[in-house]
Formats: sequence, C-alpha cells, structure tokens
Amino acid sequence: MDKTSGREFWLGLGWMALSMSSFIAMSVGSRELAQTLSIRQVLFFRALVGLFVIAPFLPRLWPELRQMRSLKLHLLRNFVHFTAQYFWTIGVVLLPLASVFALEFTAPIWVAFFAWGILGEKLTRARILANIGGFIGVLVIVRPGFEVIDPAAGLVLLAAVGYGLSLVLVKRLTRDCSPAAIVVWMILIQLPLGLAAALTDWRPVHMTDIPWMLVAGAGALSAHFCMAQALQRLEASIIMPVDFLRVPLAAIAGYLLYHERVDLFVFLGAAIILGSNFQAMRAERRA
Repeated sequence: MDKTSGREFWLGLGWMALSMSSFIAMSVGSRELAQTLSIRQVLFFRALVGLFVIAPFLPRLWPELRQMRSLKLHLLRNFVHFTAQYFWTIGVVLLPLASVFALEFTAPIWVAFFAWGILGEKLTRARILANIGGFIGVLVIVRPGFEVIDPAAGLVLLAAVGYGLSLVLVKRLTRDCSPAAIVVWMILIQLPLGLAAALTDWRPVHMTDIPWMLVAGAGALSAHFCMAQALQRLEASIIMPVDFLRVPLAAIAGYLLYHERVDLFVFLGAAIILGSNFQAMRAERRA
C-alpha cells in the first residue's frame, strides 16, 4: 500500500473497530424491529433517526454540501447500498444468522476486485491471503451446511456484491468529500428511497419500537461515519479483511443478548481471522 504514517495506520484500525461495533448495534436493532415492522419500514426508520442525529450539524456542513461535489457518485453509491441493505435484511429474516454471515462475508472478495478495477489498488499476495484466511475463519465459526442453498441465499450474495461495490465507491468519494458529508448524503438520499418503499408495506408502529429505532438508526449512522473515517486513512482492500472480526464479535453479542451458544469453533475461527490479518498487516507495513 502507499506509505502511511504509523499514527494514521492505527487511527484507521481504531475507526474500523468503532464501525464494527456500530454495525452490530444496527443489526440487533434491525432484528428486533423486524419482529413487528416490515423490512422496508426498518430501512426507512433507520434513515429517519439518522436525519435527526445529523440535523444539528447541517449548518456547519452546508458550505460543502451546497457544492454538490460528486453528486452522481453519491446517488450511485446510495442506490447500490440501499438495495444491498434490503436484500441483506430479507436474509436476516428468512435464513439462519450463521448462513447470512457466511454469505455476507464474501464481500471482501468483491472489494478487492472493485478496488483493483475502480481505484487501481494492487492485489498483493498479502491481501489475497488475508481474505482467504479470513473467509476460512468465518466458515470455521458458522460451519454452514447444505441448508444454505435457499432462494434467499442468492439475495444475500447479491447484497455482498452490493456492499463491496458501495464500500469502494465510498473510498473513491473520500478523495473529494469529507466523511461527514458522505454520511449526510447517505441519509438525504436513502430517506426518500426508504419512505417510498415503506409506504408499500406499512404496518402499525408501537411505542416499544422506538428504542430499537434509535439503536438501529444511530448504529447505522455511526457505522458508516466510522467506516468513511477508516477508508480515508487505509486502502479498501486492507480494511475489509479486518471486518471479518465482526463475526466473532456478533457471536459474543448473540450470547450476551439472546443466550445463543458460543462454542470452541467461534474462538478457533477468530484466531484464524486475527492471525491472517496480523500477518497481512506486518507484510503491508514492511512493503
């Protein structure tokens, strides 16, 4: 990778850790909301909460937003991301979570491909091995069986492709836009998309849904802001192998919140993921 200062390198990893934690919070909130609301409403309310969070910052960001830099790229990125979110949430509802995670984490393969094709990043041996090692670690944790073969599995695979392309487009946007502006455009574009979709499948909203809306919405906003911060400091094909750690972190969250069993395979898979990424980072830092 391009020479990066040690401070920026570790800051990038720190932002990535915050992003992973936020994604888990978003997943928990979305899962709870999907028990009573439609998937389309879940996407809408996540964006609506995000709008209230960013509202106080809009005056300060207005000078940058009014320039509408890379607007077409923002529109493309958010249409791809919104569609991927919709497919992914369908998978969460219809498939076992282990299967969803196994399919979702094919995304780094697409990130490496799109980063090479769009950003011109190199497909180094260390990055390829890190992706392979991380994917093996995920398979060790979730141990998917033949039951994964389901029509909804195809949607999750499409979501993984969409997430990969979306992340690379965010990396491209960081050349011209601040992370905060990228997140604001995400809310402003995805909110009307979510509303239009939600109106086609609207269900009654209850007071008990509001806390989970806040968790899902704030988690989504924080996840994407932190991811944009990380991408501003590190290349996309380095960031994504680290994201494999979200699987063991999600397994721990599932144990604490839903009493889901965490067995030896979770820690074995986590060790493979950590080892693969540690070796890749050492190789990249020496390059």
